[in-house]
Amino acid sequence: MSENQKQYDLEERTEKFAAEVGDFIDSLPSSIRNLEYSKQVIRSSGSIAANYIEANESFSKKDFIYRVKICRKEAKESRLWLRLIKCKPEQEEIRLKLIQEATELMKIFGAIITKSE
Repeated sequence: MSENQKQYDLEERTEKFAAEVGDFIDSLPSSIRNLEYSKQVIRSSGSIAANYIEANESFSKKDFIYRVKICRKEAKESRLWLRLIKCKPEQEEIRLKLIQEATELMKIFGAIITKSE
């Protein structure tokens, strides 16, 4: 697999994560807590995908590393909001899968940073 193919797959994966977070948020019970945490996780999950696209279009190695660090930070933030959201028992499995994906993305971006620096 070429380097470009790997980048594209991660672009696709981060976009899918943001979409899945959005679908999960749409299904949550309404509460003030969920409203506020939902806004935050929508922003942070979308930011992962957007910043990874920006990283792949960067003009320098320094800019690439900076963007990937933002991706890692936003993945950590997404994980936090997903942990704080209250859902119905039947939604718990989806919430846990999203938390796991955020954790995996954090690790992937951490590895990219380590290899790039």
